[in-house]
Amino acid sequence: MRIGELGEATGVDVETIRYYERSGLLPEPQRQANGYRAYGPLHLERLSFIRHCRALDMSLADIQRLLAFFDRPQADCGDINRVIDEQLERVRARLKSMRALEKQLTSLRSHCEAGHTAKECGILQELVAAAHGEACACHPAAAQ
Repeated sequence: MRIGELGEATGVDVETIRYYERSGLLPEPQRQANGYRAYGPLHLERLSFIRHCRALDMSLADIQRLLAFFDRPQADCGDINRVIDEQLERVRARLKSMRALEKQLTSLRSHCEAGHTAKECGILQELVAAAHGEACACHPAAAQ
């Protein structure tokens, strides 16, 4: 299959496929007599694997680590577990950060109800205070 067909089959942009080839995530395909790339089932499987890992928000470096196990099927899977454990920790840290962000935005939102002019808007006043380096609803002054 050609690169466009591979992209269509996996939902991966053609330029991204070329990038994965250059970075070594995807093996270079054979070339047909006319110079076109000829992709096979291995490319399809590997690209689908990469796409799935990216959907799990894994870095390309981690995906490369996981792909190395395809070349060493007898290797111990402890490193695979570590890759996933590390990704779980990153996700948990982001979730904690997102919960804090939600709390800050909720606090900020509580400073204005509908029916005010922009000049009277508590949200804008809080954001201006923060821009001046003052404590605001979403970033109260640290306890001293």
